[in-house]
Amino acid sequence: MRKTEFNKTKDNEVQVSCATCKAKTWHKVLSSVDESGSDNMGGGNSFDWAFHYQIMSCQGCKAVSFREVSTNSEDLEWIGPGEAECVETETLFPSRTEGRVPMKDSQVLPEDLRRIYVETISSLNNRQPVLSGIGVRAILETICRDNNAEGKDLYNKINHLVSVNVLTRDGAEILHMLRNLGNDAAHEVIAHPVEQLALAMDVIEHLIQGAYVLPCHAKKTFTVKGRKRKKA
Repeated sequence: MRKTEFNKTKDNEVQVSCATCKAKTWHKVLSSVDESGSDNMGGGNSFDWAFHYQIMSCQGCKAVSFREVSTNSEDLEWIGPGEAECVETETLFPSRTEGRVPMKDSQVLPEDLRRIYVETISSLNNRQPVLSGIGVRAILETICRDNNAEGKDLYNKINHLVSVNVLTRDGAEILHMLRNLGNDAAHEVIAHPVEQLALAMDVIEHLIQGAYVLPCHAKKTFTVKGRKRKKA
């Protein structure tokens, strides 16, 4: 059994990442096609599925893009005892991570950190979410090592950076979220949505700016003729 509906969600607004605005914005649905169906699997069982296709326009920059959302009766998320809901898989075209380039001044990074950072961006651009998640964790491990973080695991190393004032408590909480994301990819082979991975890379780059790039620029800026400025 198959059902097709045209423009069911036309003029609706959804909040998704905009490739031009580089942020989540409201998008208006210009045209839509909704398909759903149920396949008989035998033994009284069925496989239910649905695909929602939308042509959208960003309400900020007016850029037009395409959105696909799919669900099926086998991909469920348990939200309570005996209660589950279908997991939505969203794909945006063009990809919101496609064409991402290494941040400016990334050449000042230590060679091993720069290598894994560039490789992680490449994985993200090529829509390889598991490798991207593993790369995020590897970057965190490398930063902790460079800053002589102590601890038997990454959790304790991140907390040690807080105790020695290298990292704020709020910053540590964000890094713990990224650590969990990397753990899921490395140990459970979980592919996180590209939007989560893109945000993770934004956080990573902010950390790299504070830990490597800005100190490098400060050292150059406040040095005169190869000698540090004297205190007043």
